[in-house]
Amino acid sequence: MALDKTDRPPQEDVVKIQNYYQQAASLLLYQSVLDGAIGKAFIRLLETLLAIEILDIEADYSTARMLAAKNASPVNSTVWIASCRRAYGQWCFALAANQISWQQYLIQQLLAADNPFSQQAQRLPATIENPNESNLANHFAPSTLAAARYDLAILHSLYCLPTEQIGAWLQGLCGSTGSDADDVDLPAVQSSELASTLPVAFPDSLDWTDAIRELTVYYRAQGVGLFGQFTAFRWNAAAGRLAGISTPDPIRLAQLVSYDHPKQQLIQNTEFLLQGHTAQNVLLYGSRGAGKSSLVKALLNEYRDRGLRLIEVPKADLPNLPQILEPLSQAPQKFIIFVDDLSFEDDDEDFKALKVVLEGGVMARPQNVVVYATSNRRHLIREFFDERPRPKDADEIQAWDTVQEKLSFSDRFGITLTFSPADQPTYLTIVRELAAQAGLKIEADNLDWRARQWATRNNGRSGRSARQFVDFLIAEQKTQ
Repeated sequence: MALDKTDRPPQEDVVKIQNYYQQAASLLLYQSVLDGAIGKAFIRLLETLLAIEILDIEADYSTARMLAAKNASPVNSTVWIASCRRAYGQWCFALAANQISWQQYLIQQLLAADNPFSQQAQRLPATIENPNESNLANHFAPSTLAAARYDLAILHSLYCLPTEQIGAWLQGLCGSTGSDADDVDLPAVQSSELASTLPVAFPDSLDWTDAIRELTVYYRAQGVGLFGQFTAFRWNAAAGRLAGISTPDPIRLAQLVSYDHPKQQLIQNTEFLLQGHTAQNVLLYGSRGAGKSSLVKALLNEYRDRGLRLIEVPKADLPNLPQILEPLSQAPQKFIIFVDDLSFEDDDEDFKALKVVLEGGVMARPQNVVVYATSNRRHLIREFFDERPRPKDADEIQAWDTVQEKLSFSDRFGITLTFSPADQPTYLTIVRELAAQAGLKIEADNLDWRARQWATRNNGRSGRSARQFVDFLIAEQKTQ
């Protein structure tokens, strides 16, 4: 059944929807803003609403030809109205699932956009403290700046589209259902409320074309694309790419007690990396639970604002290191390749992939990348006594060369930091400091006595055991 003349919606609504649809399709550099699930649902909603034109022009030759080409029958109004409502529901669902408004979505996508303009902006020399029209023109092609301003004007138009207007179009084009659902509108975030949660101020502006300078400052400070959205990553072997970690371990350096000397050495080496100097690859080895992994993760929380990023690579994925390193050399951020609990079996070939990165192969390790590995073993490759050559052996002629290759692998790290087992005074010092940081109210003698009991009955004396004990006390006091 086709719509009759009295069912046709106001033509001005169709024209407005067409205008927004054409604007969205005209983006030059910032097409990725609408590539997310919310953006795609928005485009799909506009496309579904615009199908009303097929119903309005019953005798139009182009429409008839299109329907014939698709081998379709004339559009049924009931089916089309249901499709419109379904498309609107999918857009609403995408917004609700991400707990975000349409305006917030656009700004977040804009700030994370990876395109020629944002890539050049993040590489802008640090000597340009206050980008302006004159010095930006020296670092960007005129066509790039013009395209960015063109897209910002379009995105501002989409940003100013009230969500209640879309609901009104839906009712105007499809009619009322006679239910309470017609009164449901997606709340738009007020500009003042949104501004308080954003690192940029231009959403309040009436003309986003002037936001070029502000965006340049943001991209240079925060980065773009995946490295702008996340600070911690893991390698996704199945997809063959990095995946961002939305909730990295929040541990801070101030929470890590004792082992001051290796901590300061690692901080100093990381400072070299951040300042653009040649930094060393570091092996952190020693007893379990000493805080080796926590120390590396704490560096990210300390220096993320200075462009530090952490990439966790499991031992099984070490052969993928060349693929991981390739895009990092072009990024302005600094990267720690984090390999936790590193050790190799006698016949394990994965260590050769790491060896190439540590010593350099055909593709040199980028200067903005270091490898921080933790291990409980000083010699990372397991060696057996019967592997050591004896004069009567008639196997490998140069057997000592094989032994030396295994023993010297850990020497390929420029810095080796040792974390010795915690004695009782060290263990109790860690417990007291963690208890003070947590604000626990417990007598010192009782705290020490219970800490010793905990170490005896559980995992021994270590920083990890101290943390577990204090966490237990926190939970215990909150439940009393």
